This record gives sequence, C-alpha cells and structure tokens, in this order.
Amino acid sequence: MKRVYMDNGATTPTAPEVLEVMKPYFTDVFGNASSFHSFGREARNAITEARDSVAKLIGADDSREIVFTSGGTEADNYAIKGVAEALEKKGKHIITSSIEHHAVLHTCQYLEKKKGFEVTYLPVDEDGMVNPADVKDAIKEDTILITIMMANNEVGTIQPIVKIGEIAKEAGVTFHTDAVQAVGSIPVDVNQLNVDLLSLSGHKFNAPKGIGALYIRKGTKVAKYLHGGAQERNRRATTENVPGIVGLGKACEIALNAMDEKSAKLIALRDRLISGIEEQVDYVKLNGHRTERLPGNVNFSIRYIEGESILMKLDLEGIAASSGSACTSGSLDPSHVLLAMGLTHEVAHGSLRLTLGNYNTEEDVDRILDVLPKVVTDLRAMSPIYNG
Repeated sequence: MKRVYMDNGATTPTAPEVLEVMKPYFTDVFGNASSFHSFGREARNAITEARDSVAKLIGADDSREIVFTSGGTEADNYAIKGVAEALEKKGKHIITSSIEHHAVLHTCQYLEKKKGFEVTYLPVDEDGMVNPADVKDAIKEDTILITIMMANNEVGTIQPIVKIGEIAKEAGVTFHTDAVQAVGSIPVDVNQLNVDLLSLSGHKFNAPKGIGALYIRKGTKVAKYLHGGAQERNRRATTENVPGIVGLGKACEIALNAMDEKSAKLIALRDRLISGIEEQVDYVKLNGHRTERLPGNVNFSIRYIEGESILMKLDLEGIAASSGSACTSGSLDPSHVLLAMGLTHEVAHGSLRLTLGNYNTEEDVDRILDVLPKVVTDLRAMSPIYNG
C-alpha cells in the first residue's frame, strides 16, 4: 500500500540537500561557535552564512536582525514576553486575534493571569480574516504590542498584514507576526509587511525540527529571553545548534529560489483537491478564504461524522492527515479557530485538514479523492444523526 503524506502543515521531511549540508557539522566541523580557535571560527562562519540566507528570504535589511531559536513556539514567546517586559512601564495592553496559534494565545493568557496585562482578542469573519479596522479601533494609549499571525495554521487564511502593519506603524505600536506557516510557502518581506518582529520555523519548509528564528527590526525594544551567555549578540544565551542553523540556511536558499514554482504547483494541487472533494462528497464546507489562503492548505468540515474517525480510517488506508493543529491533536475539544469563525461545535468536530508539500503529486491527490468519499460514506452509515 502506497502511503500518502498530507500533513505538511504539521511538519515536513528534511530535504536531502539540507541533510547533506548539515552532516559535516555533526562530525568534522563540530566546534563551539563561541570558541576562539579554528574549530570555533568554522562554526561561526557557517552560522553567519546561514543568517544571511534567512535574512534574504524574508527581506531583512541586516542579517544581524535575525536571532536563531529552537523553533516557532520559542520565537513567539520571545517576541511577546520580550516586548511585554521591555515596555511594561509604557503600557500593559496587547492586541491579538482569537485564531492565533496556542504559542501566541497561551503566552498572552500567561501575561494576563501572571503579569497583570490586558489582552484584546479580536474576532474574525467567517473566512477567518481579521478586519484591520478592528485592530485600529482596539488601540489604546497603553497598547504596546499587536501580534497577528500572517497565515492561519488550520484553515490557511492569509491575513491583511500589510494594512495592519501600517496601522501599527502610524500608532507607534510594536507589531509582531507569527509567520511560521507563511515563510517558505509565500513571499515574505518584513519591510513591505511593516512588521517589527517575525517568527519562523524551519521544519515547516523542509529544514530539520528544533530550529527557527525571530526577526527583530533594529531599534525594537525586546528584553533578553534566555540568560547564561552572550550568544546571538547577547540576545539568546545557549550554545548554538550549528547543524540545525546550517540546515535552516540551506532550506531558506532553496525556498527563495523555488518560491514561484512551488507555489504554482501547490495551488494547482490544492484547487484540484478542493474541487474534487466538493464534487464527490455531500454536506461539506470549505473552511478559510477560498483564494487568500496558503498554497498547500485544504480544510473542510464534513457534516454528520467526527474528524477523528475520518483520520483513523484514512490512516488505515495509508493516508496521513489531521483535523487541525498538530500541537492540539491530543485534545477532544473542537478547533478554537473554527469556533471563532462561527461554526457550531457539531460542525467544527467534523473538520479535516489536508496540507500539501513539495513532494506531493497529482497521484496523491487522486488517491485522496478515491479513498475519502468511501470513508465518509462508511462513517455516515454508522452515524445516528445522518439521514441521507
């Protein structure tokens, strides 16, 4: 049985080219980048090159604005807690949205409960889109941070970050975007977006797990996150993950060079999959904006059956999918994103997310379209609420 992996929104395989450039840094070029000797210099030089590659991918003016982290969750925590600590004497009000990744939501909730901050959670429309006017209306004298994701991890909706960034800039409020799902999939330019901070994670675009970065625009006030060393220009203490950093740099090079080709391929596969599901399965609803969405994201609510049942059936057929964020896959609660978009608990429970990546093919899409309708039919036949 041929296995089909369509959970690239959760993680992606490390590209062979990325793995190859990483290998020497596990064995031959193993020095600590903080060391004075030649082994350390080799590691430092590799980090410098990778930092340049990350900066180029996101349009940063200066590679020194890139701070390497362990991934997107740490980058989000660093940005939000760092700004909160640095600016708390100026104000304690933060604006975010109701559909953020839990790395943002839980961090904001922590600041509310433990540090006395006030957080405004903006609503979204039925497509999962934040209204920039709501952002503007929510700004107060003591607002110190706006944090809105660039693209949603569950439904793929791409937010109007440029407009929100303009509003933040005009108001003099620091602006952070969680771009973990966007970087490597769609063009990202920190200057065009008007962002002060941007989070990214390597394993979402064929770099290894355990490596990410936070872009910090020059002049942005952010308190140090980890203490115990002077690494990363005294911003993040810990011995650098040189193999991971090198891998991230290579993945950024590949993503930049192949962006247009990859995007066109994934959009074609995505739209073929969406059309096929809508044609072959009754009582389905596409979640997220139909066009302003990530190239590889497909998310449907399938009525009268549970999302977890669909996943188990698909898994038995060798198909890997998800019902939402991988970070909440152990929860039986319906998606907070879908509920925020106005779906009922019943409909939200029947969600299926299929996320395409570099290595998916038309044959993979056809396999889904062959198997999924049968799975839905079988499950609905056992459903006490389906009368079809």
